[in-house]
Amino acid sequence: MGEKKVINALVTGGEASAGPPLGPALGPLGVNVLGIVNEINSKTSDFKGMRVPVKVEVDLETKQFTITVGTPTTSALLVKESGSAKGSGKPNIDFVGEITIDKVVSIAKSKIADSYAKTIRSAAKEVIGSCVSMGLKIEGKDPREFMDEVDAGKWDSKFE
Repeated sequence: MGEKKVINALVTGGEASAGPPLGPALGPLGVNVLGIVNEINSKTSDFKGMRVPVKVEVDLETKQFTITVGTPTTSALLVKESGSAKGSGKPNIDFVGEITIDKVVSIAKSKIADSYAKTIRSAAKEVIGSCVSMGLKIEGKDPREFMDEVDAGKWDSKFE
């Protein structure tokens, strides 16, 4: 195994190109930039339109590469799941969308590996916090009110 070079980049799911940030970083390494971009696009196609962190590791001798795809940000996942174009400009006053507890739990499960949370319940509380700042209701309720219900144990069956 030769020396490795690691490139971390934020790409739009399914839409990476040989332009910046990847092309200029990969070009000088003498690798097949298009091959890498195509593989990134196939691995991130489920995250169309979302910003996704990717890590490309290149062996400088053999030109072999491995691509690791991270998870989009919680807010990107919430925008996708709620169908709203973006977060609210006045999140405490204007609510721009709504999601279900099941979607909160699903996002929490996908983010728990990147989180300090030890349980799905705590990861879900992080997601609910993002709903507060984005102006998204959960199950028709203000997310702060929903958080009180979670703290009171009302939704515990969802976190098992």
